[in-house]
Amino acid sequence: MVLCEVLDASNFFFTWAFIAVLGAASVLSLSGGAFKLFYTNVSYETWRWKTNPKFPPIETVKLELQKTLSGVVVATFCPALCLYLAKHGYSKAYCGITPEHDIKATVIQFFVVWLVSDFYEFFYHWCGHKFSFLWEQHKSHHQFFNPTPFAVIADDVFDQVFRALPMLVFPMIAPINLDLMFGTWGTLFYLYGTYIHLGYEFPLISAHHPILNGSYHHHLHHAISTKNKPMHTGFFFKLWDQLFDSVHKGECFCCECQHKQGKRTEKEFKAISIPDYSPLFTVDFWLTTPKTE
Repeated sequence: MVLCEVLDASNFFFTWAFIAVLGAASVLSLSGGAFKLFYTNVSYETWRWKTNPKFPPIETVKLELQKTLSGVVVATFCPALCLYLAKHGYSKAYCGITPEHDIKATVIQFFVVWLVSDFYEFFYHWCGHKFSFLWEQHKSHHQFFNPTPFAVIADDVFDQVFRALPMLVFPMIAPINLDLMFGTWGTLFYLYGTYIHLGYEFPLISAHHPILNGSYHHHLHHAISTKNKPMHTGFFFKLWDQLFDSVHKGECFCCECQHKQGKRTEKEFKAISIPDYSPLFTVDFWLTTPKTE
């Protein structure tokens, strides 16, 4: 897709609305698909790999989704402004493969965007826990201590804007292929965000993987990282947390280790209460007032 040719970004508000609709559709399809697969019709074999053995109440999942969908509107502001500025020649952004930026240069650019973005996401997140005034902006995300895939961008306005800021800033600094940048953020980053908020571990990305953070590490983050205590704030790579010494030094309780200890038995599974999440897919449920706790 050549984004600049598909979308005429002359009108900023139309561009913003268009991208917001695309973003909402992406969230509903990716997070919704993962939720349906892992949170409805749960089996013992899948549950064995759920880091937190318990399941969140349906009202909490509803709040996650409400915050995420409202957050999409804010999160798409920076990408929309980026397109608008590019359309009017105020940035170095471009679309597609060009003679100046061939396939080799595009591949190199992909890895640069990926690595720089991953460090930015880590460091901004780290600061959100390290500094009290930023924690006040970020703490609402931590009400979801047992998150589902709907919690990927369940943040307040301040966090939404600053997390998406690289998509506005990068093209102001250097020539950036917009298709590549938006594709990297909209697919690679969101897909991995869905995975680490999934609540389920994948043996392929073990908690003991030497390079990559997994679902277990983000569960650790939601479980033990709080105000002035950044822990496992990284996204893809463990390196950043290791450099900043923001890693859990206690005993590992990942599913792999629990299996070795003889835990996660079928008897334990039968004692777990699994909410009926089917009302999430009905209109009446969404028209009711959320419960207060």
